[in-house]
Amino acid sequence: FFFFYSLQDQFDNLEKHTQWGIDVLEKYIKFVKERTEIELSYAKQLRNLSKKYQPKKNSKEEEEYRYTSTRAFLATLNEMNDYAGQHEVISENMTSLITGELTRYVQELKQERKSHFHDGRKAQQHIETCWKQLEASKRRFERDCKEADRAQQYFEKMDADINVTKADVEKARQQAQLRHQMAEDSKAEYSSTLQKFNSEQHEHYYTHIPNIFQKIQEMEERRIVRIGESMKTFAEVDRQVIPIIGKCLDEITKAAESVDHKNDSQMVIEAFKSGFEPPGDIDFEDFTQPMKRTVSESSLSNSRGDGKSEPKFGSKSKGKLWPFIKKNKLMSLLTSPHQPPPPPPASASPSAVPNGPPSPKQQKEPLSHRFNEFMTSKPKIHCFRSLKRGGAGPEDFSNLPPEQRRKKLQQKVDELNKDIQKEMDQRDALTKMKDVYIKNPQMGDAASVDHRLAELGQNIEKLRLEVQKFEGWLAEVEGRLPVRNEQPRRQSGVYETQNPSAVNSCAQDRESPDGSYTEEQSQETEMKVPATDFDDEFDDEEPLPTIGTCKALYTFEGQNEGTISVAEGEMLYVIEEDKGDGWTRIRRNEDEEGYVPTSYVEVYLDKNAKGA
Repeated sequence: FFFFYSLQDQFDNLEKHTQWGIDVLEKYIKFVKERTEIELSYAKQLRNLSKKYQPKKNSKEEEEYRYTSTRAFLATLNEMNDYAGQHEVISENMTSLITGELTRYVQELKQERKSHFHDGRKAQQHIETCWKQLEASKRRFERDCKEADRAQQYFEKMDADINVTKADVEKARQQAQLRHQMAEDSKAEYSSTLQKFNSEQHEHYYTHIPNIFQKIQEMEERRIVRIGESMKTFAEVDRQVIPIIGKCLDEITKAAESVDHKNDSQMVIEAFKSGFEPPGDIDFEDFTQPMKRTVSESSLSNSRGDGKSEPKFGSKSKGKLWPFIKKNKLMSLLTSPHQPPPPPPASASPSAVPNGPPSPKQQKEPLSHRFNEFMTSKPKIHCFRSLKRGGAGPEDFSNLPPEQRRKKLQQKVDELNKDIQKEMDQRDALTKMKDVYIKNPQMGDAASVDHRLAELGQNIEKLRLEVQKFEGWLAEVEGRLPVRNEQPRRQSGVYETQNPSAVNSCAQDRESPDGSYTEEQSQETEMKVPATDFDDEFDDEEPLPTIGTCKALYTFEGQNEGTISVAEGEMLYVIEEDKGDGWTRIRRNEDEEGYVPTSYVEVYLDKNAKGA
């Protein structure tokens, strides 16, 4: 009986141990799952990081990636993306080779363990049943023996007693014989049960239980081997991606080694060089000699005629900028008022101010100061008008420095040539298709492609005209750019004397297509115009475009040079807005224009007005 309970204890211990082994396996599966989640999260973060620093399409950042250093950084981002992909591979392989396989194995292991312990309990119950049967047979045999012994003793007692009748003695004798037979039968049954139990017990301890223990042992050993193989696979999954990760790192190193500081510096130079020549020496201005207090066209002509030498453009002498400035703009700057405008009269009635407000006193300044004011105020006028009229940059890129303008024009010509080539390729393809249709009418109607061929021909012609236009501007810019292999110098000579339109084009370049003026000092610097042609240039200038109309609120007597008289209620054209000095430039007709106080007129700007 002790052996039975001892064996039961061993089954309990084995059951606890095998359950612990399954718990360890499930714990390892959970560990691998968390590792795969970490790998996926890391890969996702790496991809997001790479995407975050990727240049945005059609943005300024995309242009910055033409340098070797930024291209190396872009290659690093791409390799980091591939690096993230390898961590995703690690996660996928661990999930399929370890987590999935072990999860299925745990389910099988639980079923096998359950079956083995079920067989053990069944065998244990069977041997216990046999033992109980043996005990019952033994107790019955023992009881029958005692009963037979008591029946024998009773028979002997009755037989010895002379007072007992013969019938009672016979009855006792029969009862003793019956009990003795029952004892013999119990003995035979007990002997048989004992033999059977011994056989079952031997089979139980030497066959069934060892087999069950052996199966449990094999099951446990398979579990241990399986978890070891999974740990090995865990390492192998990492080891398999190491060469690819190494290649990614090698590519990053290769990209870093491709950084060329000289090339990047040269690209910056090519991108931002303007084509300007260094300015010449500034002439000495002698302020000991009194300057004239008034400026007129005759004085301008005299100053132009007095220029015997060929001054450099960079100096501040009086005749240097004239070939490149509109005549009406120059004259207005030279004669525009330079004092605050008078305040509006207290009463709107003309009788309140019979003679109008006092005209501003003329303050004459040196001519060089007027030129300096013009040169510093010009970009502001351009910016204001460009914003006011909503126009983009001019089509010929005249607002750019010469070198940048040349690059833009060349880029535009290349794009147009590509478009022409595409159109021509389409036309050739359609022509071949038409020939096929003509030879094989069943394949299609040849007339169906005529319309498209005509459209392509028109498109090609339009693009060729555009190319010619931009090539003309490109040739003009390349003619103005200095020769690179010559010593930079400035001299006043004849530029393109055989092309009389060159002078006009220089003046026209000052005005953008939307009517605003651009300050292209670089182009002016490179233009060489004979002094004798200045008057013709001024005579051919067109008047400034009107930007609106105005109504005179009060009468103003323009007494000073640069002002114009207006009458109350008179409607005039506005050609220049108030720049903050309190004066507005207006025009009555082609010959009469000047400044009036801004407070004396009511201005109506018209964005669509381009001319008087």
